[in-house]
Amino acid sequence: MALISTNTPLQDQPRGLAALPLVGFIARDIARDVNIVFYLLTIVATALVLAVMHWGLVALTLTAVALVPVYFVILILITRG
Repeated sequence: MALISTNTPLQDQPRGLAALPLVGFIARDIARDVNIVFYLLTIVATALVLAVMHWGLVALTLTAVALVPVYFVILILITRG
């Protein structure tokens, strides 16, 4: 029995953020259409409002604490120019 060889190239593997399992599909969608960012921000804001309605001030405080590293990176990028 002979082996059949095809010279078809393999599909490109996703790189960077698109390779992550949880956020890869979102990163690929944003690469296709930038307006998806606004949908994503709306979903995050709605989830935050629902969390505050359910758990109160604790959800808002934990969100603020989780965003501290993001704010530090933004401030460092602003100061570096």
